[in-house]
Amino acid sequence: MDPRAKAIISSALFFLYLSSPNISIARDIEVDDETPFTYEQNLEKGPEGWGKINPHWKTCNTGKFQSPIDLTNARVNIIRDEAWRREYKPAPAGIVNRGHDVMVSWKGDAGKITIRRTEYKLVQCHWHSPSEHTVNGTRFDMELHMVHTGAGGKTAVIGVLYKLGKPNEFIARLLDGIKTVGKEEKDLGIVDPRNIRFQTKKFYRYIGSLTVPPCTEGVIWTVVKRVNTISMEQIAALRNAVDDGYETNSRPVQDSNERSVWFYDPNV
Repeated sequence: MDPRAKAIISSALFFLYLSSPNISIARDIEVDDETPFTYEQNLEKGPEGWGKINPHWKTCNTGKFQSPIDLTNARVNIIRDEAWRREYKPAPAGIVNRGHDVMVSWKGDAGKITIRRTEYKLVQCHWHSPSEHTVNGTRFDMELHMVHTGAGGKTAVIGVLYKLGKPNEFIARLLDGIKTVGKEEKDLGIVDPRNIRFQTKKFYRYIGSLTVPPCTEGVIWTVVKRVNTISMEQIAALRNAVDDGYETNSRPVQDSNERSVWFYDPNV
């Protein structure tokens, strides 16, 4: 099949999928209380058993569109147009230790992304170490998730991957807050999400789920191709901030179940 025709068909399937009445939409927020679950393997409370801990979490084990996945180049459908827009701005924010991760949440209007004429408001970001998504089987040192919500409770998440290297500018601005974060939310003042600074021209997109209970499906995932850098001090600060046992807080890669993965490249 002609590559251009294949891209058009893949894009059309993406829209049909989003509009399907059978798709479960991610209206449930990520769990804040980590007590019932762990990331340790071969334990009843580990990732393989999340769906049995709480009846509301059964999708973690029964879902067919779970995240994260391995983003394998051999399986992607290449799309030419960029198909999204970012409009972020500074806003008041706070930081809190949720036990299983460190979360920065914006209290005012921190802007939005627009995907195919649908707007999603930025509400929070948090980190996973090591990365949850892999690219061609490669796992990275850290992954940032920028969580957005849209009309009807729909969720869109941007995943930014990091490898060990130069300090990350965004984390550097938050480092004091990360090192002193506790269970009570701490005011950070004005935080500008534009300082996250990631390349937007090339990225993967697919339909998946939340990566922590209740693992709700219907999440639009956008994982940026370009890998940013983070220092060892910054990784250590984020790991030290969480509760004992959650220093590594990445869900294992899930079965793709032959899902379509779109790779957006305006240069193709």
